[in-house]
Amino acid sequence: MRRPLPWPGCRNARDLGDLPGIRDRALIRSEGHERLTAEGRRALLAYGVSRVIDLRLPAECERLPSPFARAPVYRNVSVLGPRDVLLAGMGADLAEIYRVILDDFAAYVTSAVAAVAQAPPGGVVVHCHSGRDRTGLVTALALRIAGVSRALVAEDYALTAAHLGLEEDADDTARAHFEQTRPETMLATLDHLDSRYGGALPYLLGHGMGAADVRALKGRICADLLT
Repeated sequence: MRRPLPWPGCRNARDLGDLPGIRDRALIRSEGHERLTAEGRRALLAYGVSRVIDLRLPAECERLPSPFARAPVYRNVSVLGPRDVLLAGMGADLAEIYRVILDDFAAYVTSAVAAVAQAPPGGVVVHCHSGRDRTGLVTALALRIAGVSRALVAEDYALTAAHLGLEEDADDTARAHFEQTRPETMLATLDHLDSRYGGALPYLLGHGMGAADVRALKGRICADLLT
């Protein structure tokens, strides 16, 4: 199993450059950074990160502010738009929640992926609260654009459970919260993306991402392309 990056105070940070065809230190996913220690913050910046993209709602950012919130490296690009949105009422099925996000918040999801493409040279960290749902969707779209297989995208998604929720000492609440963080959940989401939209590329192009940004995204994260 791929190990999290050694950023003290951040348990679910991982470099997607471990995946075939993805450039090292180009795209990193994590949970929120409010628990990062001073050493952890230094380690993140020393990793070559030029942009931190916070996918949380503005209200979440106010409640648990990022330590980078006032730094030039930081951008808040909410996947759920500017207003407080309650997704819990849609039920417990994660794949269904992901389908709702992809369908009803498509422009915001696309803006988040475009923000990765538009970041200054360097690594991009994408995070939400736990680094599972919103982060999982945005990184899945980016990885599919880069040609990473569905199986590997789903496998990467499931690592969050091991890093945060399903460790040996995890309590019952944590286990219940993360028990759906399985490859099958992401595979069902990708099935919906493919069947309704024709895949990641038509989805993004159809909701406002330009062809130049698609090229920039590939150039940024694909190991065999120049930036």
